Amino acid sequence: MGANNMNSDNKPTLAELADHHEMYQYAVQAPENEIEFFEDTYQKLRGKKPLSMKEDFCGTSYLSVEWCKSDPERTAIGVDICPDTLKWGEEHNIKPAGEEIASRLQIIQADVRDVTEPKVDITCGLNFSFCIFKTRDELRGYFAKALEGLKDDGMLILDMFGGTECLDELEEETEMDEVDASYLWEHKSFNPINNDILCHIHFEFPDGSRMDKAFTYDWRLWSLQELRELLEEAGFSKVRIYWEEFEEDDEDDDFMEGTGEFFEATVVENQESWQVYIVAEK
Repeated sequence: MGANNMNSDNKPTLAELADHHEMYQYAVQAPENEIEFFEDTYQKLRGKKPLSMKEDFCGTSYLSVEWCKSDPERTAIGVDICPDTLKWGEEHNIKPAGEEIASRLQIIQADVRDVTEPKVDITCGLNFSFCIFKTRDELRGYFAKALEGLKDDGMLILDMFGGTECLDELEEETEMDEVDASYLWEHKSFNPINNDILCHIHFEFPDGSRMDKAFTYDWRLWSLQELRELLEEAGFSKVRIYWEEFEEDDEDDDFMEGTGEFFEATVVENQESWQVYIVAEK
């Protein structure tokens, strides 16, 4: 991670003053939307409200904290292997939420494949983090452990991205609403032989400074059919794909944008870019 200093008087730039974890939360995470999807989907498929959640690859525990805030009966387990990120989350998300929220939240520094107790209603692995597992055996093994950690009527919820532009090198810029900065998602390289994809997140600021490679991801770009097969091989009884609805942009009829609403689908047209939820039932 690097921050470019463009001030001739040696004053710190906005990039140098910014916190990369905080910027990530603003740019990438939307816990209210995710919790709404979890709740609506579980209620529809199970006929009751989900109360317990395990957040694999939890990072700063932002989603876990918001999950506990959303209902006084809810509990969460956050699992991540990085101690520095977990520590940041404790200081900036968990402690500010207060002792009552913290009492319903358990944070574990571990490999996500090593935590299967206590059993939960929902385990989630979001922001494509499971793509760090690059072989079928590794990923199937993770799915099997996730299955082991679910209650009898539990479900695993993942998200995944794809589309024709994933095969290209690109840098996509998005203006951020919460802070005066831009978020840049870069596909640095894609290897069609093994589907390895290298991605970076950068941030740009009004003073011209830039936080380069705030986050870097060396993943395998799994297809939805591969994921479905591996989940079924791991023992899940049913795998559902929820596709995001798209609509024409008000200012550009040729540009389609996601609505944030998802519907269960079995047949769709491919797009330049898409994102889905994958719901695997025990």
